[in-house]
Amino acid sequence: MAINLELPKKLEAVIDMAHNGAAEMLRPISRKWDLREHEYPVELDTLATLFEGISGANAIAFAGAEAFAAGEARDVNHNGANMSAVLNVMEVSWGDVALMLSVPRQGLGNAAISSVATREQLDKLGKDVWAAMAITEPGFGSDSAAVTTTAKLDGDEYVINGEKIYVTAGSRATHIVVWATLDKSMGRAAIKSFIVPREHPGVTVERLEDKLGIKASDTAAIRFDNARIPKENLLGSPDVEVEKGFAGVMETFDNTRPVVAAMAVGIARAALEELRKILTEAGVEISYDKPSHAQSAPAAEFLRMESDWESAYLLMVRSAWQADNNIPNSKEASMGKAKAGRVASDITLKAVELAGTVGYSEQTLLEKWARDSKILDIFEGTQQIQQLVVARRLLGLSSSELK
Repeated sequence: MAINLELPKKLEAVIDMAHNGAAEMLRPISRKWDLREHEYPVELDTLATLFEGISGANAIAFAGAEAFAAGEARDVNHNGANMSAVLNVMEVSWGDVALMLSVPRQGLGNAAISSVATREQLDKLGKDVWAAMAITEPGFGSDSAAVTTTAKLDGDEYVINGEKIYVTAGSRATHIVVWATLDKSMGRAAIKSFIVPREHPGVTVERLEDKLGIKASDTAAIRFDNARIPKENLLGSPDVEVEKGFAGVMETFDNTRPVVAAMAVGIARAALEELRKILTEAGVEISYDKPSHAQSAPAAEFLRMESDWESAYLLMVRSAWQADNNIPNSKEASMGKAKAGRVASDITLKAVELAGTVGYSEQTLLEKWARDSKILDIFEGTQQIQQLVVARRLLGLSSSELK
């Protein structure tokens, strides 16, 4: 089956709406909320309503749980909910990635829910859930298999104990998707995800992190102390399938990594556009009719970054297209996330450098984008983890065989 990279006509109008919303609502308040860390950007309530209206028209999906629900198998190219979600995330992140991460009911945890939840669970949760995703613990970062938070079945309830750190939107979301192990002795296969209300007995937001970037988005440390939840809150099947190993819960990342790649692609495009304007005003000509070695150093560097951006965009689109067409995309999702995360960091930092004092000061948003972009190469699996995933898929090796 050939990949269809043409932008679906049915998405053009709504993607324009997302871009206009980002330009008119997010970009003007971007600096304001970067300087007011830990305060909730009240303007986001209006933006959330806008996206709910778009989704309600059944024309487009954003990053809510319903955006990633698997569709029926098709024998033709299909651009659906996954493509819609990443394109919208890209546009909104062009406006401000930190505010994008703070839009109510559009959390990364929502994508995690749709990856493993049953249809009955999705129907029960409804559309009012804003879910943060809690994976990382004080003892590990990208090694998700090292989860030590426990979930013990006690009658009709699971009792959750443990601590999670760096939970994006953890203090604002209505619910938290918590990764915990049912039985440490059974290894990775016993790791499951649970949906836990944030305001719930035994759930405590310990602190909010002060960060390098994405300051408009709160990042929390959360403790679970004998938090009891109904056993139905275990997402997906409660069975421990040793032969399947960690694959089930890792399917979450096949949905969320293209979304993070879209964030990186969006912020990198914003930096490229701003840099082009600055270079043009400085008299630097960027030509597509001459080879880069025949142009000025700034122009040649810009062309290199632009081509890098294009490759990241295409990898992102490919992984979303595969998901829409029921094609396994684990390798491609990691490829897109790795490439886009690295490209965003490279482009935003180089833009600051080429813009000089204008880029380093707060005259433009270039220095902010450079700070914001770094996290996109870290969360949802670092650059090194993505390369490991890709290598394992290409070589047909397990995680124990290639570390």
